[in-house]
Amino acid sequence: MRDLLLFLIVMPGGLIALRHPFVGAMLWTWISMMNPHRLAWGFMYDAPVAAYLGLCTLIGVLLTKEKRPSPFIGAPTVWLAILIGWMCLTTLFAFDPGASFGQLQKVLKIDLMVLITIMLLRTKREMMVFAWVIALSIAFYGVKGGIFTLVTGGGSRVWGPPGSYIFENNALAVALIMTVPLLRFLQTTLMEKWQKYAMTAGMVLCGVSILGSHSRGALLAVSGMLAVLWWRGRNKFMSGLVILGCGALALSMMPERWWERMETIAAPEDRSAQGRINAWMMAYNIARDNFLGGGFSIYNPGVYAAYAPDPTFIVSAHSIYFHMLGEHGFIGLTIYLLFWFSVWRCAGWLRKHGKAQPETMWCAHLGAMVQVSIVGFAIGGAFLSLAYFDLPYNVMALTVAARYWVQSRGWEREPAFEPNGRFMKIPLFFGDRLVPKRPGLGDGKGRHAGREAARAANPGVSG
Repeated sequence: MRDLLLFLIVMPGGLIALRHPFVGAMLWTWISMMNPHRLAWGFMYDAPVAAYLGLCTLIGVLLTKEKRPSPFIGAPTVWLAILIGWMCLTTLFAFDPGASFGQLQKVLKIDLMVLITIMLLRTKREMMVFAWVIALSIAFYGVKGGIFTLVTGGGSRVWGPPGSYIFENNALAVALIMTVPLLRFLQTTLMEKWQKYAMTAGMVLCGVSILGSHSRGALLAVSGMLAVLWWRGRNKFMSGLVILGCGALALSMMPERWWERMETIAAPEDRSAQGRINAWMMAYNIARDNFLGGGFSIYNPGVYAAYAPDPTFIVSAHSIYFHMLGEHGFIGLTIYLLFWFSVWRCAGWLRKHGKAQPETMWCAHLGAMVQVSIVGFAIGGAFLSLAYFDLPYNVMALTVAARYWVQSRGWEREPAFEPNGRFMKIPLFFGDRLVPKRPGLGDGKGRHAGREAARAANPGVSG
């Protein structure tokens, strides 16, 4: 049944993407991040659904006559293009060019679709839809995992879909850490109280799922994010008490098994920590002796025998930083860091300049939450091999598109106001809503202009 349902979504969706490539980009994002085909048990489990949707989207972009902006509309995309070029160069001189080229293809597919998505994000509605897609694709596992953690008392770990970037419990936890700020941003765009309460429940369950993953790196990442939120809060004393109170309540519910694992964070005898340090030293030795690094395929006995302190302990890099260092050298790591620094600055620009206009206030909220999300990725990713994971790059795409929209005054090109000039159309994910114009937006009707406009449009309703 799941296979048939997914087939009925993917196949028509690809055909629609030939005419409306934005639909294809959203479906591809959903497939590549949520991996719903891994939840099926039949013919769709190994079907190339992402390749199909990506191809249809690319054909749709090439066939469309609509003018699209260049994807290189900000510093982050320029740094991404430089990083792509450097990875192609390091692959040519990799220790194992054949195996490295296969991994390069996977990375290029993700980066290409991210750039295409930036081209297709032109309006507020499209950006909001994109934000909902990337947030709900990961939050699905957060809500599911949160319920599982509550039911089992936190005794078992929460895992992601098999064969994906977020299958491992630690990777899923970091993905959820990045997603919670996005859910908070989306909550600020909701109108109905029940929608806000539902979003709060979703964020709480995602938080429970993060704890239920038993991830030590996730605990550090959550602590860093909460520190940023506390620092930016107006009432630091009260916000600090709330954070400490909620944290103490959540931690008091975790079982003894969870506490035993958390206590090994700083334990030098922990075998997992020893494996990470061994892989990090190997990555450093490779970069020190090879200007271009070793390429994508360096986690094998031959490379470990030549560069690792312990050649018998073979694991992946378990760090986005040492991942880039070992595979692409010091230059590759520098480009990667500059890329994320530019994303941080782009989000900071949104946070500052989004407050200048009522129409762009949502961008200020987006910028603030994106920065919180980046902090979670920077800390949690220090212990995981997620350097090429889709979610951070999709967050970057949303940030760059929003900044371009603000700089180009995109709201002036959208049908934001009704012809009678009395109502403002607010683009929402769940449909448009007409609300009275707020006083002070240039209509000159005084303090009660919004109420008078509502009465005029609805004479049978009292004010």
